Amino acid sequence: MKVIDFLHRSLFSCCSSSNSLTTQRKKRIPKIKPHNHHQPSQPSPSPSSPFNLTDDKNPPPPSKSNVIGTIFGHRRARARFCIQHDSHISKPLLLLELPMPTYLLAEEMKSDLLRISLECHRSQIASCSLHSVPIWTMYCNGRKVGFAARRRATDKDRDVLRTVQATSFGAGVIPPTSDGEEEVMYMRASYERVVGSGDSESFHLINTGRSPSQELSVFLLRTE
Repeated sequence: MKVIDFLHRSLFSCCSSSNSLTTQRKKRIPKIKPHNHHQPSQPSPSPSSPFNLTDDKNPPPPSKSNVIGTIFGHRRARARFCIQHDSHISKPLLLLELPMPTYLLAEEMKSDLLRISLECHRSQIASCSLHSVPIWTMYCNGRKVGFAARRRATDKDRDVLRTVQATSFGAGVIPPTSDGEEEVMYMRASYERVVGSGDSESFHLINTGRSPSQELSVFLLRTE
């Protein structure tokens, strides 16, 4: 069973039971001064030389690390996507409010592949880091669905994260704490964070099953 299928079935089974849902400076090899002044000096290695220490045409490889990702929200409210370095760290590395109700995003998980692309333009926001971009244009499986916004964690957000802190992989619902309040749906798992550059970053659900494919991915892209 695929990871998304498992999480999706877990989520909806819980809902049904409750009746809701700096470019590196190029190093030069110094010229070797000959001991004999009549001997010509050795030439510096050319850019194509195997002894050249840097190659500007080959950028450094992407940086990868594992993080905890949580999608949560009241059933008919906008879903939130939260990234934490560690489940015990209350302050999120990234918290975004998505333009889709939580139950609709859960419906999208029925497909074998869920790709969320968040894009901004360099002409509008060029100086800040990706995690500081306030507004994103969001695409879900290629369809434009609206605008996502960076948020600061509220007390309610922190309460949800504390409630699911012991869960490393799973989905379900958190009962309402007061009358008239909807239950909170959540899906929590480990993600691989890939930092390609200052203009691109992505999070990929780590598939613990036999299928090696990534079934849920979130991309942050700053375009020209």
